[in-house]
Amino acid sequence: MMMKLIIYTAIVGLLGALLISCNQNDHNQHSVAQHAAITAQDTHAQPADTMDNYEVTKTEEEWRELLSSGEYRILRSRGTELPYVNEYYDNKKEGVYYCGACGNPIFTSETKYESGTGWPSFWQPIKPSVVGEREDNSLFMTRTESVCARCGSHLGHVFEDGPEPTGLRYCLNSQALDFVEMDLSSVNVEDLPVKEKD
Repeated sequence: MMMKLIIYTAIVGLLGALLISCNQNDHNQHSVAQHAAITAQDTHAQPADTMDNYEVTKTEEEWRELLSSGEYRILRSRGTELPYVNEYYDNKKEGVYYCGACGNPIFTSETKYESGTGWPSFWQPIKPSVVGEREDNSLFMTRTESVCARCGSHLGHVFEDGPEPTGLRYCLNSQALDFVEMDLSSVNVEDLPVKEKD
């Protein structure tokens, strides 16, 4: 009985640490929602909740066939992976990060930075229209969820505690991303084609 209590306490502590880490320095959630509305208005990106049709739509069965179980849990079931033990949090290679579900190019290494949270973090997407936002009221808090604007898959969350020039921190899951190493000086990242899922 005592061992079960110790294990339960450890699990609850780990979950609490995850929430605190991902929400590091998070403040004034109202301003985050306000920023999302302004961003959507200024850049023609739409909040994900109002996107009636994504360019890529599949049944959940089709997504399950396409994605690994871990990818499906993150991208389609809005899960979160553990910090510091995921594939890209410490990746320092030059290249492009694509949506792990549909291959949409969404972030580059040029805007990736070390946030200290244990997840890959970026201060800006390739262009505003590639990422959608929606309000997330799970886990007894309000956050702004980041989703792929092409397929609606969950990427992570965005917070207003990032570096200049945007002040944003896109805190993402590695399993929501596919990374392709490339020389960014030789490509126009805004015109990159979609990467087909292997």
